[in-house]
Order: sequence, then C-alpha cells, then structure tokens
Amino acid sequence: MRGPVLAAFLVAALACGVRALADAPNPPAEALTPPTAEDRDLELIPPSAQQPSSEAAAPLKPGQPRRAYLEDALTFSSQRGDLLVPAPPPPPYDWQSRLLLDWREEWELGHGVRLNLSDRLNLRFENDIDFPSQQNLLNELRELYGSAEPAARSYLDLGRINLKSGVALGYNPTDYFKTRAVVEPLSLDPTVLRENRLGTLLARAQHLWERGALTAAFAPALTQPLPIYTHLDLPSFDPMLGLTNAESRFLLKGSVDLASNFSPELLLYRGGSDTRVGVNLAENVSQRMTAYLEWSGGRQGSLVAEALSFGRETGTLPPRAPDVLPADPRQSFMNQLALGLSYATETRVTFNLEYLYNQPGFTAADWNRWFTVGQAGSHDPAVAAELWYIREYALDQQQPVSRHSLFLRADWVDAFVPKLELVGFVNTDLHDGSSLLQLSADYTLSDTWTVGALTVASLGPRRSDFGSLPQAASVQLRVARYF
Repeated sequence: MRGPVLAAFLVAALACGVRALADAPNPPAEALTPPTAEDRDLELIPPSAQQPSSEAAAPLKPGQPRRAYLEDALTFSSQRGDLLVPAPPPPPYDWQSRLLLDWREEWELGHGVRLNLSDRLNLRFENDIDFPSQQNLLNELRELYGSAEPAARSYLDLGRINLKSGVALGYNPTDYFKTRAVVEPLSLDPTVLRENRLGTLLARAQHLWERGALTAAFAPALTQPLPIYTHLDLPSFDPMLGLTNAESRFLLKGSVDLASNFSPELLLYRGGSDTRVGVNLAENVSQRMTAYLEWSGGRQGSLVAEALSFGRETGTLPPRAPDVLPADPRQSFMNQLALGLSYATETRVTFNLEYLYNQPGFTAADWNRWFTVGQAGSHDPAVAAELWYIREYALDQQQPVSRHSLFLRADWVDAFVPKLELVGFVNTDLHDGSSLLQLSADYTLSDTWTVGALTVASLGPRRSDFGSLPQAASVQLRVARYF
C-alpha cells in the first residue's frame, strides 16, 4: 500500500506548496470575443451535456482566467475469477492512486491572436507498477493551439485541438475525431471522456453568419498508427500522434437556423479512404424537454472485420493467422444513430434517455459465436487474445460493441443539500440485458476544495456483454484543490 500512502502525502505537500498561488487573485478577464462556430455546436446539445463535469473543469471561453486544479483519486477494483473467455494479460489493477495536475489556460497575444492550452500531468501508483519507473509519470497534452480572427466573424485555429461534434451523450456517431483519443480515464461517463481526451493536430477555419455557421478542418497524416495501449505501456511524455494523426482526415460541417431553436447541422467527413455523412438535430419539445437525433452513415466494414484488420496492420495480431470469428472483408453502407430525449425537472434534475444503434456492432449471432469460440478455445491464449482484441478495438474507437443499446443518464444539482451534485448513468445492452452502471457524488466544500466518490459496476450473467468483463466493480475516492 505504499503507493496510496505516498500519493496522499504528495497531494498534501503539493496543496500546501501551491496555497500562495491558489489564494492569489486571478488575472483580470479581458473582454469576451465573439462566439465561435463550436459555441454554436453547444446550442444543439441538451442542457445536461453542457454542465461542467465533476472530473474536469469547464472549458475556457476566450478571455477567461486560467482554470487549474490538483486532484488525488484513489481507486479500488474487484475482478471476476470465473470468466467464460479468459482475458489476456495484463489483468486490470486491484488498486490505483492518481495524483494529477489539470491545467487549462488561454493567453491573449495581441491583435486578436490567442494561445490555448489544456494539459494533465499524472503521477500514477498501482499494485502492478513498480516505483520508481517510467510508468509512474504520464502527461496528456490534450490541446495546444493558436487562434486568430483575420476578419469579422471568421476564425483560424492551428495546433492540437479537441474537435467535438454531436448532440447525444451516450454515443456520438458524428464525433469523428473521438477515435483513439481517450487515454487512461478516471470516469466512464461519455460526457467526461469528451472533454478529457487527446486533441488532433489540425488546421480549422470557421465563419459565422447571422443565421448559420460553416467549419472546415484538416488533420494531416504524420506517422504510422500505434497499437492499442494497455495501462502498463503508456508513454510518459509523448504527444501520441500515432493515435490522433495516423491518417489524413477532413471535416466540413455547417448549420443553418431554419426556425426558432431549430438549427440542423450537416457534416461531411473523409478519413483515410472512408467517407461519411452526418446530421445533428435538436428541437425543444416543451420548456423542459428536448428531443435530439445524431446520425452518421457511410461505407465501412463490420466491427469484427475492422478490428482484425487493424490488429494485423499494427502488428498486435499475427498477419496470417486465421480469423477466430467469420468476418466479411467487404464494406457496405452502415448506419450509426443516437436518438434521445432530455428532460429537466423543477428540482434541478436532468434526465437523458437515448437509444443507440451501431450497425457495425455485434448482433445476437456474433455474441453467440464470440462465447462459443471462446469457451471451445479457452486453453489457447491466442484465441482468447484475438477475441478480446475485437472488444478492445471497439473501446479504442469509442463505439458500442453491441448493435442495440439503451443509455440513461441523470444529473442532480444541489441534491438534498446545496453544492452536492449526483450523477449516474446506466448503459444497457438490449441483446442480453446486461448493464454498465456508474454513480458519482461530488460536494463543493468551498471555492477551492471539492471531495467526491464514484462507483462503477458491470452487471449481467457470465454469458453477456457486461457480465463477461474482467472487472466486476470499482470504487473511487477523490479530493481536488482548485486555484
């Protein structure tokens, strides 16, 4: 247990060390600049998705003072010992302590030019990581880019940018730059992952009109794709461009105000040799209810085919090994969809209910084959490794494994007492009824201190999506100091 004890000591020491800086007044905010096209994207998102998460500070708007916090998160997890399909090494950790410094800031450089930074420095301790070692230190450079306004309501951005799209919470089919961008998360809440992922090195141009907006972004291919990381081989100080810039990508999206509170957004995306189109819609059904839809379509392979192809391309899977699951290498037009309702009560509770459809994902027949082949080859590590790699690939791409699922999220601000926020979600596989459940509670002690707890559980029978995961449950305790 020396890791948690050492981390607790360090967080206390660092908190005392930064107290003078934390108590100093923030630099004065400059006058706010006009909204960008990404601000218009936020208007499409249901209200609960726009609230700052408990894990991350709210993204900076131009001219805001810096936002930084020091957090210690201690997590304990329990593992399943009766898996039908044995998971390959390395196994999940039994405990982890993360001491992290999260820093978001914007500098005004003059003449309408700004520099934006979003970074997280992690000091990690785990039961399966030696101390000291390279794996104890991990830096995530999420964003670092310059912005300029060469003409009125026209904007140019260049650098590493977390480019977000979509109106749903549980799954974002049109959020094309989400793939491979999440590294060692502390929370499984998709709204938190959306803010705390790696950006992509790209150039972005935006223009706003009175009744619309247009955005174009280009990300060049800079290196070969990296294999999927495990929690034991993450690089310490590395921008990991092999995750975000392994292929050239282009995005064009535009929105137009057709009526009051109705601004449909259309997207055209090209990544490598794949082309996809997307639509984001949101409409106020009543004063408290919003309906929204997010759809993407294009030619692509099934999850099984794309996972096995990527595994062989990156050297994780043997290049000539036979497929453990039958996979049609041909591509066809596939649909991905999130259809949801958001409802806000008078007591400051916001509910989001979404139906999620991922056509490339597992059908009932795919799940049956996955378990049948896995049980038959349970004594062959190569078979189990290939089967689990398919599911790891889906997680790496931030897409559901199953074709049909249901997502319910609730966010209660000032729950029971002021300054207590409760957030929970359940993601249910509609094929087998298994579920992933997360509940969190965060209490604001003062303007500079918060404490919180989070628990995660994967529920279901052994022969099910979430019931077959190696990690059964986890509990996390955290304390944060803002300055």
